Amino acid sequence: MATPEAAYDLLARCDTPNNQDMLARARDFYDQIKTRRTVRDFDTAPVPQDVIEACIAAAGTAPSGANQQPWHFVAVRDAETKRQIRDAAEAEERRFYDGGAGDAWLEALAPIGTDADKPHLEDAAWLIVVFAQRYGVNPDGSRAKHYYVPESVGIATGMLLTALHMSGLVTLTHTPNPMGFLRDLLGRPDSEKATMIIAVGHAAQGATVPKMAKIKKPLSDILTVR
Repeated sequence: MATPEAAYDLLARCDTPNNQDMLARARDFYDQIKTRRTVRDFDTAPVPQDVIEACIAAAGTAPSGANQQPWHFVAVRDAETKRQIRDAAEAEERRFYDGGAGDAWLEALAPIGTDADKPHLEDAAWLIVVFAQRYGVNPDGSRAKHYYVPESVGIATGMLLTALHMSGLVTLTHTPNPMGFLRDLLGRPDSEKATMIIAVGHAAQGATVPKMAKIKKPLSDILTVR
C-alpha cells in the first residue's frame, strides 16, 4: 500500500534576528527562568482558570513522537477532590518515609526537609495532574501504538512548568508512588498513566526555599562543546 505524501505548510517567519538580538533574547529568558523556584507553602488565593488554560495550551505545543501528543492534563480546583488526592497521596508517602525508600534516598531529601505531610495538595489554587497516554484507542476499540511517550510527556511537562512560571505563578512537582489512585479518582481511562501532580498557585506569605535548592550546576558542568 502506498503511503500518503506528507503535506507541509510554509513556515511562518518574522525577520531573522541578528546574532546580537538572539543573544539578548536568550539572556533575557535566562534571567527570567533562573528565578523559578519550587515552593512548598502556598497561599489559598484563587488563580483564574483562563491562566491555567493558557499555560496548558502552551504545553500542548510541545514536540512529540510522530506528533501523537500522548498527554492529558487534568486541572483540579474543586476542594473535595483536592482533599481526596491529598489523603491518598499522604497514605503512599507514609509508606515511603516509613521504610519504602532506601536510606540513601532519605538522606538526599533531608536538606530539603520534606516529609509525609502534604498540605500543598489542598492549599494550592490548582492541582494539575499530568497523564501519559501509553497507547491510543482506535475507533474500533483496538490499540494504537504511541512512540516516545515518556520523552514527549517530559518535554510537555517542562514547557508547562515554564509557562506557569512566566505567568507569575509558583509550582511544586509531586510524584507519589504508586500513582494509580489518580487515574481512578479522576476518571481517566486505562490507557493513561499518571506521571506527576503539579501544585500551582501563589506563594504563601513568608514562604521559604531551601538554600541547597538554589544551588545549580555551573554551565561548565552541564555543557560540552565539540
